[in-house]
Amino acid sequence: MIVKGSKINDRYQIIKTLGEGGMANVYLAHDTILDRKVAVKVLRGDLANDEKFVRRFQREALSASSLSHPNIVEMYDVGEDDGQYYIVMEYVDGKTLKQVLKQRGHLSITEVVDIMLQLTDGMAHAHDAYIIHRDIKPQNIMILSNGMIKITDFGVATALNSTQLTQTNSVMGTVHYLPPEQAQGKGSTIRSDIYSMGIMMYELLTGLVPYKGDNAVEIALKHLKEPLPSVRKANSSIPQSIENIIIKSTAKNPKNRYTDAREMHQDLMTALDESRKDEKRFIYKYPENDLEETKVLDEEVSKVKETTKKKAKKEVNEEEEDFEDIAEPVKSNKLLIILVSIFTALVLITTVAITIYFEKTEIKNIVIPDVSNLEPVEASNKLVDAGFDVETEYKYISSDTIDEGKVVQTSPEIGSKRKSGTKVILYISSGEGVYVVEDFTGENYLVAKGKIEAQCECNVIVETEKVDEDKKAKEDTVLRTIPAKNEQSKLGETITIVIPEVEYKYPDFTKGYTIDKIEEFAKKHELKLEYKYQTTTTVDEGTILKQSRAASSVVTPGATLVITVAIKPDVEEDLPGEITEEIPETGE
Repeated sequence: MIVKGSKINDRYQIIKTLGEGGMANVYLAHDTILDRKVAVKVLRGDLANDEKFVRRFQREALSASSLSHPNIVEMYDVGEDDGQYYIVMEYVDGKTLKQVLKQRGHLSITEVVDIMLQLTDGMAHAHDAYIIHRDIKPQNIMILSNGMIKITDFGVATALNSTQLTQTNSVMGTVHYLPPEQAQGKGSTIRSDIYSMGIMMYELLTGLVPYKGDNAVEIALKHLKEPLPSVRKANSSIPQSIENIIIKSTAKNPKNRYTDAREMHQDLMTALDESRKDEKRFIYKYPENDLEETKVLDEEVSKVKETTKKKAKKEVNEEEEDFEDIAEPVKSNKLLIILVSIFTALVLITTVAITIYFEKTEIKNIVIPDVSNLEPVEASNKLVDAGFDVETEYKYISSDTIDEGKVVQTSPEIGSKRKSGTKVILYISSGEGVYVVEDFTGENYLVAKGKIEAQCECNVIVETEKVDEDKKAKEDTVLRTIPAKNEQSKLGETITIVIPEVEYKYPDFTKGYTIDKIEEFAKKHELKLEYKYQTTTTVDEGTILKQSRAASSVVTPGATLVITVAIKPDVEEDLPGEITEEIPETGE
């Protein structure tokens, strides 16, 4: 523990402790040279004494310090001071997603989509730099008060990978999000981060991790063998399109996952679109682990072992048995062993045959050609000639190096390998420091906000506008943006998202309304309903004669609505409310 007021490297003065863990302690400090608050993470315990780990930690942390993205915590410095190894990072005044989950249980669908859009955008940037996080989990994601997220612990997570299964203080938090290939001791890839993001998305929606156990090994085995529980069983309101993203990202076979974070990001952007409302459940293209065959084989081997033990014991105890009596169980044992061997061989041959078949029939990947700095038409032709499909609608991003109107990048990215027929999106330069506003009309405002912040260094604010209920505008959806769609906004400027505040108005209750319908209206709009009664013979009993709130006036929750109802003169029973004088009848 470092004492408050002391300095690290004669520069970073400790203000207070922010957190403690089995791997490191985190402190809030003041950078006395650049006059700013920073977070300092100091390695502790066995990690600081492990030379191999320290070297890797420093190398990976320096590599991660090259990342510059709004959703990634910036690393400022890496060093050692009197045997203490530390990294200095951007100070984020917020909470971890784990802390938020402890407070709220789980998050809403729109909140999760917004968080995952930011997370996949940040991870796509890291993957472009060939940096794999290897420890994506809610504890390593900070969220600010404005909803922006920050990914932390790049250097530590990458360096920790080789020793994490021996770190008893940190493994349980990590193993809940551990990809199967890491549990098997294989190397990590970009798709390993995809798996962890999918597990985290499951937890954000349900408040629970999908796999639990008494120890790290038990949980790791579940990642290897058990199918992921359905997120829709935990919450039936979750659309199939959202569950499909989780199914695809958490496949045990990496070939069934998204190829990269950018592809997952693109899928998230349309997940709540009306066009995906009736989407079918995602089915894996390549085989996952065949758990049933494994179970059957295990059971057969166990039976053979048990039979052999019993019969061997019988042979020892029954000394008076002749040779033929003893030989029979031996033959039976041999037969069972031979049958199991044949069964095992058949399983292996079938697995190899299926693998060879898929490898031969798999469509070969081709490289996306470099179409940067080309006119959109020229770029489209080049991509089509290479065997790709091109989206007819372009995306626009600012660029300091590419002239306005020319291609900046593609999604999937230039140089990556994709199957023939893959859809490619062209990103066109909108000029230096300019963002072209998309058409977000009708889209959930949180999703729209996330998309804008992911593509533009803009200040996004949300304002409401009163609209009549007859316009049928959905709450929490975008009415319009300022600047409007297809208009430009300079980076750093404010973009306003306008959402509806629906105004409800009183109808004319004297025109065909019954008391039941009025009570239903009052309940819906939280009104206090009172009755008055007037005796009359000119209209039917129960007719609404008057209302205290004028028709077409705005409904305010909590207001009192008084309804005057017609009754016959001879009604003597008690009625709620006040009975007034008889309305005189008009004669000839």
